[in-house]
Amino acid sequence: MKKILLLLALSMQIGMFAQETQTSTDTISKPLLPVEKIDLLKNVDMIFNMRFANDNFFHEGKFQESEFSNNQFRLEIKGKIHEKVYFRFRDRYTKSTDPGSRDNISRSTDMAFIGVTLSPKTQLNLGKMSADWGGFEFDLNPIDILEYNDILEYADNFLTGVGLTHQVSKNHSLGFQVLNSRVSNFEDVYKGQMPEGIEKAKAPMAFVTNWRGSFFDGKFETIYSYSYFQEAKNRGMNYYSLGNKYENGRFKMMYDFKYSNEGLDRKGIVTGMLSGEDVVAQQNVSYLENWIKAEYLVAPKVNVTLTLMNNNAYAKDLVSENSGVSHIRSSYGFIPTVEYLPFKNMNIRFYASYVGRYYNYSSYAKEHLGQENYNTGRLSVGFIAPLLIF
Repeated sequence: MKKILLLLALSMQIGMFAQETQTSTDTISKPLLPVEKIDLLKNVDMIFNMRFANDNFFHEGKFQESEFSNNQFRLEIKGKIHEKVYFRFRDRYTKSTDPGSRDNISRSTDMAFIGVTLSPKTQLNLGKMSADWGGFEFDLNPIDILEYNDILEYADNFLTGVGLTHQVSKNHSLGFQVLNSRVSNFEDVYKGQMPEGIEKAKAPMAFVTNWRGSFFDGKFETIYSYSYFQEAKNRGMNYYSLGNKYENGRFKMMYDFKYSNEGLDRKGIVTGMLSGEDVVAQQNVSYLENWIKAEYLVAPKVNVTLTLMNNNAYAKDLVSENSGVSHIRSSYGFIPTVEYLPFKNMNIRFYASYVGRYYNYSSYAKEHLGQENYNTGRLSVGFIAPLLIF
């Protein structure tokens, strides 16, 4: 009987203690986010940009291997923190996190900048941002690009600096950026491959101009840009990109023309064909390419796309001292894709695609640089999902 009474007494004490902690005013029982802060979240978005697939690889038409791969995962957070101040951050978890030796930020970080609204039509951005190259290939969400054409694939596309955008009219805007010309220092990029007499630039900057236009009630749009990069003293790079898009109902087509004329081989494609201990970065090379993507929504839940692309590489005086400009390499690509969209109010697409690439070399590249034509393929089945978490 005494044991029973003792247990009842202990139970009453425990109950009283439990009631006290439930009604306590300490910080544990307060909400983690103060009520006055919750309103800020109304202007903030968090997005999981994902692409996952089973990838099957081919070389010269022969099957090589199969694997599951997290092709893309980019966490994006953006929003307004003040009436005239906004921010954007996006980090790619499927890329090396080593910081760039020039901009001192992880190479996996696409964007980390704040923006200030100077006027209803003018915005100023400061930090690491996407270079406003122009063209729709780069303007699309990266998870929608199953493979980039060569210029974007080999470029530093996210750079640190400042940018100004002005809305000239309802359908036209102009942009201007001053950025670091690369994420790493001169020595890290060229790694002892400098030709004799070349000096690194004291202010290696990129100057990017951009025009976005809209015509015929938005059915035709343009993203045109010109950029100049100071890579080394008296060695710059001129980059032109002309993007065009036509959209009408279920049909959409985009076409980009790009041309990069480089005093030093910044892409490294031509230089990469050379071998030996005395290889130096090639001078006066150029890359010209075309990119086309067509889409058609054949049914409310079925979308088909076809991407075609090619790139041509040229080098001056590579064949001989005064040989002039020579065509060295061509690459071609085609990407047919079928997408299935099962959910009406959620942008998750299950897809099947084939990425075919062909690489052809000039007779000089074959005979003197040891290059051979080849082709690759990748058959993928997976999903693409820009998930808006909140």
